[in-house]
Amino acid sequence: MTIHESAENYLEAILALGENGPVRSIDVAQHLNFSKPSVSRAMSLLREGGFVVMDEGGYLTLTDDGLEIAQRIYERHLLLTKWLIHLGVSGKVAAEDACRIEHDLSIESFDALRAHINRDMGIE
Repeated sequence: MTIHESAENYLEAILALGENGPVRSIDVAQHLNFSKPSVSRAMSLLREGGFVVMDEGGYLTLTDDGLEIAQRIYERHLLLTKWLIHLGVSGKVAAEDACRIEHDLSIESFDALRAHINRDMGIE
């Protein structure tokens, strides 16, 4: 199954929100500033795709596949944000730009960029 940018954003949001406790669809909606029906539909598709499970209480959990994607995107987001801030971009703009960039980089390009940042700029 092909994962689109919007699905990656949902998975990343679940991962990030999960750092503070259990996550429900309403939490994702508020975090992403999306409507509850939009998030509900997305969660249904992510469940069908095997990326998310929802328990009887409505709490969301990432499957192994969902977690792998979410961690990859979240790592990209954090590293790109730190790098842009290091270059002098404001935190708000850096986070917004990182969110756009994180989905379009190939694995090869991101690996090279990460190595460069870690080696030459000392950002981790």
